Amino acid sequence: MRGGDVTYALLFRLLLSRMDPEAAHRLAFRLIRATARVPVLRTFVAAFLAPRYPELRTHALGLRMHGPFGMAAGFDKNAEGVDGLAMLGFDHVEVGTVTARAQPGNPPTRLFRLAADRALINRMGFNNEGSAAVAARLARRSADPAFRTTVGVNIGKTKLTPEADAVADYVTSARRLAPYADYLVVNVSSPNTPGLRDLQAVDRLRPLLGAVREAADQAVPGRRVPLLVKIAPDLADADIDEVADLAVESGLDGIIATNTTIKRDGLSSSPSSGGAEASTAGEAGGLSGAPLRERSLEVLRRLYARVGDDLVLVGVGGIADAEDAWQRIRAGATLVQGYSAFVYAGPLWCRALHRGLVARLRASPYGTLADAVGTDLRKADT
Repeated sequence: MRGGDVTYALLFRLLLSRMDPEAAHRLAFRLIRATARVPVLRTFVAAFLAPRYPELRTHALGLRMHGPFGMAAGFDKNAEGVDGLAMLGFDHVEVGTVTARAQPGNPPTRLFRLAADRALINRMGFNNEGSAAVAARLARRSADPAFRTTVGVNIGKTKLTPEADAVADYVTSARRLAPYADYLVVNVSSPNTPGLRDLQAVDRLRPLLGAVREAADQAVPGRRVPLLVKIAPDLADADIDEVADLAVESGLDGIIATNTTIKRDGLSSSPSSGGAEASTAGEAGGLSGAPLRERSLEVLRRLYARVGDDLVLVGVGGIADAEDAWQRIRAGATLVQGYSAFVYAGPLWCRALHRGLVARLRASPYGTLADAVGTDLRKADT
């Protein structure tokens, strides 16, 4: 373990782990944003934490990125810290989930750590300032050219909006945010908004995606904003196939696999284990982190087998290190994202993951990351 990793591990054990998880998140995010506001300091931090590797340059969704690894939605709900996250080395940042109207989310306590499993449980409930406020913040953003990064915007349904009006709710956010988004994501897979996951059924998803596509095109007539959908790991395999087919049929640009899970399989801190975190493991909400790794990988492989290179696939769920990211790429992901492991790994996470990816690519028979995408499946077919 490198010195910086030891330092963060000690900080986490002595301070952050003793704090309420949401309070610790707010503190850490405040420090990231404050550092990014000091130009000289920001430059030095980025030089150390975010070195650029030509081998990792990635082209996806019509966009050029420094690499494939991004911050998943949920960390920066209101687009407040994009530059700070770029400073730490994230190659793209997906903000949100953003809803048409501002909402406080579910009442605290709503974020829990399962440190023994390197996992989190959240039932945040799409707490955010609303799409009008987030759009205004993105419109004001003028990043230092050295810290420009790809910004995705993840949109969801306002909790108080009746299900019959869900499409209009998404359309409102799409119209407001599309002009400032490098790509848009329709989130129909959070377990923390009642009825949201029902929108994954293809007969309900088809009109929703069509309406959001039309709204984005009308809002930005001179540019096609890429549109993706984020799905749950808890979908049955047959439903995953149906969503994949619909995505291709609808001209969608990509699928993000996967969101959090409501299952609690294989936890060392399960309610029946009797461990120190047993009661926490029984909390309602979406589980993320290491326990999600295998199912998210399985969903990704299934999607790639179904759509091949017709869509951009984004692998997320249980990615902790370079080996996890490399495995997702070989399973069909062009882009990968993480969040939960950042809580446990700290600010050197991106640096270590990028270096590990470069080492794996150099040791492989592939000239570029793009050459490696989906190779596990292609090998299996030969």
